[in-house]
Amino acid sequence: MISIFKPPPDAPPLKGSREEIRKTYQSWRTRQLLITFWAYAVYYFVRKNFSVAMPLLERDLHITKTDLGLFLTAHSILYGISKFANGYFADRSNARTFLAFGLMASALLNFGFGFVNTVTLMGVMWCMNGWFQGMGFPPCARVLSHWFAPAERGTKWGLWNASHMVGAAVILAWAGYLGKNYGYKAIFFAPAGVALLMALVILIFMRDTPGSVGLPEVEEYFGTEEEQKAASEPRKETEEKNDPEFSDFLKRRVFENPYVWLICLANFCVYVVRYGFLDWAPTFLSQVKNYQLDHATWLTAGFEIAGLVGSLLAGIITDRYFPKKRAPICVAYMLGTAVSIVVLWKMPPGSFIYDAIVLFAVGFMVYGPQFLVGVMTADIVTKRAAATAIGLTGLFGYGSSLLYGYGLGAMVDKHGWDAGFGLLAGLAVLGAIFFALCWNAGASDEE
Repeated sequence: MISIFKPPPDAPPLKGSREEIRKTYQSWRTRQLLITFWAYAVYYFVRKNFSVAMPLLERDLHITKTDLGLFLTAHSILYGISKFANGYFADRSNARTFLAFGLMASALLNFGFGFVNTVTLMGVMWCMNGWFQGMGFPPCARVLSHWFAPAERGTKWGLWNASHMVGAAVILAWAGYLGKNYGYKAIFFAPAGVALLMALVILIFMRDTPGSVGLPEVEEYFGTEEEQKAASEPRKETEEKNDPEFSDFLKRRVFENPYVWLICLANFCVYVVRYGFLDWAPTFLSQVKNYQLDHATWLTAGFEIAGLVGSLLAGIITDRYFPKKRAPICVAYMLGTAVSIVVLWKMPPGSFIYDAIVLFAVGFMVYGPQFLVGVMTADIVTKRAAATAIGLTGLFGYGSSLLYGYGLGAMVDKHGWDAGFGLLAGLAVLGAIFFALCWNAGASDEE
């Protein structure tokens, strides 16, 4: 492994009373949550800016919807492969340097994208950006799994999960302003500058695991009584070692686990719906509903904010009422998503308020399962394999870009938006079925 990515050794254990160590622990947990929150939000600055630039690229460079969809598909497939591959490496790497490196590289590629104006070069650079974007979530999953106990993941991961919705909402609104006033190149240049600054913040203030700052396992201080007892017992550490035992653990807990594969299939459906709206809503609203680009992007930003509320509520509900089962709320949310899509599909045009309400309802519903996929997966496979397993679900999620990118673009070009909405509604129902098959999936006792 490259030396800059090697995890740091454990620091000497901190001295002090249990209350003093708990206070220090909580301070570090708050710092880790805030840094990873804003880091991942800024990852979205240099990724979802493309969705806002699409109508301008179509107008100024005469790129077709099919070609734009191909950009989205190629970027997302490479992102999914990267997320899976980097999930394996992130489980055994320094989250701080891993996260910062990916963001720096993505920022530099955004600068480059703004300087080129040929379709081929743009496609190559955006695909490369997809790879480095895949270095964002896995180290965040590592940090969250190590700093927050299973019993509190629904709530704490729910708070963190708002990062990409905040990031997407901010960049949609900001990029809409930049594009309207300064052209499509500004949509890439300005966010890239912010991303470079955020990468420096990560390197200066973030840390890896609790052990790297002299703290014990998180379950010892913030877990349930059962988790605290298990954490206090000595066990053989294989997490950071490149040995057969860790590979066997991954095989058993991830690749031979039927629930993991069902969650992967469900995530495929979730992502088609999520990105079908997030990537194409500015185009649909500006070209079909005749909204100005800045108004269309504000509506799409509202889709993200509604998703933030929906995911937070989903996390609270599962922690409080289904602490060992996340699937029931996913089923309910996906069925609600399907209903909302049909209402938006069949609703006659002409009302900004109604368009906003129903679009926000889709966002509220689809982001509950989108968030809970990561929590369910971490619960099932334990924190030792969380980044690998979540990377696998991400591979399926972003592999769905074959449908929400190129497929949806080509479908709308040939058959209109009715065909596109029918696809999205049908996949929402299919996703609910896959989640229903995971109804009894719960947290592992091997945490």
